[in-house]
Amino acid sequence: MKHLLGIEDLSKEEIESLIDSAVELKAGRCLDGPKPLLGETWAMIFTKSSTRTRVSFEVGLNELGARPMFLNANDVQLGRGEPIKDTARVLGRMVDGAIIRTFDQQDVVDFAEYGKIPTINALTDEEHPCQILADLLTIRELLGGWEGKKIAFFGDGDCNMGRSWAWAAKRLGFELVIAAPAAFQPDDEFMGRLGEAPVTVTDDVEVAAKNSDVLYTDTWVSMGKEAEAADRLATLAPFQINDEVVSIANPGAIVQHCLPAYRGKEITESVLEARADEIFQEAENRLHAQKAILVALAAAR
Repeated sequence: MKHLLGIEDLSKEEIESLIDSAVELKAGRCLDGPKPLLGETWAMIFTKSSTRTRVSFEVGLNELGARPMFLNANDVQLGRGEPIKDTARVLGRMVDGAIIRTFDQQDVVDFAEYGKIPTINALTDEEHPCQILADLLTIRELLGGWEGKKIAFFGDGDCNMGRSWAWAAKRLGFELVIAAPAAFQPDDEFMGRLGEAPVTVTDDVEVAAKNSDVLYTDTWVSMGKEAEAADRLATLAPFQINDEVVSIANPGAIVQHCLPAYRGKEITESVLEARADEIFQEAENRLHAQKAILVALAAAR
């Protein structure tokens, strides 16, 4: 694995290896732990704002011995129209790796091609692989694994999280049900690219929740979608995770949210607070999953 550009690009074995590594790194976390990135500098190029992604990567890089260099769109010439391939060619000669959080998936793909350094997709409009790996780590910790489990995703099924979950289901074989209104279901192009996979799409919330082991949601108004907020919230309102939805799921089912959470919209206050330990364990696991990614990329060089 030379880069982490999306769950689509990973094999079953690579995903399982990353989760195994994350488990070990979490259990063995200490200030004087191994430093496989000692002396390296990694660029963090963010054109989308972040709390969890920035903090978890900066802490993880420091714990592994590297120096993070944070660059937002206003810090580099990308903000003035320089092509991503030129930025990549420059940074590829100066830093040891790049972590990119942006809108267009092709920007991450192009950076990896032209920069010729390990490149991590820290979120695009197409995929959010770091979050999925943290989620899988959490599911292993709380449920013992994902084998034979049913995961129900509620809300905008055509967002980066819905697509990344679909690829994870295809690679790992667990059941995924995406509950979304017709306008927010994965499009035909994506489903055709996904091919045969244990993924079902429905507009029936009860069908999705029934026999589920994981109830999952994401914010309904992502960055760049603010102009659509009123319409999105109105259309997606019936797909909220609330006490009734939780009651339909399997006993012992967990609730997950990749955060930030907007109480009263995609999830109720009562559910979020009742399941806060599960949700914020998931948030913490971003650190451990991303350290596993960094270690794997360092070992592949």
